[in-house]
Amino acid sequence: MTKYRKISDHSGRGIEITTPSRYGSHSSMVVEELEEGRVVCKDDAGEYTTLKSRLDTGLADPSRYSADR
Repeated sequence: MTKYRKISDHSGRGIEITTPSRYGSHSSMVVEELEEGRVVCKDDAGEYTTLKSRLDTGLADPSRYSADR
């Protein structure tokens, strides 16, 4: 029988984050405002489109960490 072992993801090592948080969207990241309540934000990985209601909520923004950016 195998014992459980702790697996480390080494998060934070060698990765510098220049945005206010790692997964959330913030008003300081807005590059352009679009119509219908959408905005274009820019982070370390590039630009992405999200809703204004997702800004500064303290929650992760699915548009930011999505693979379909």
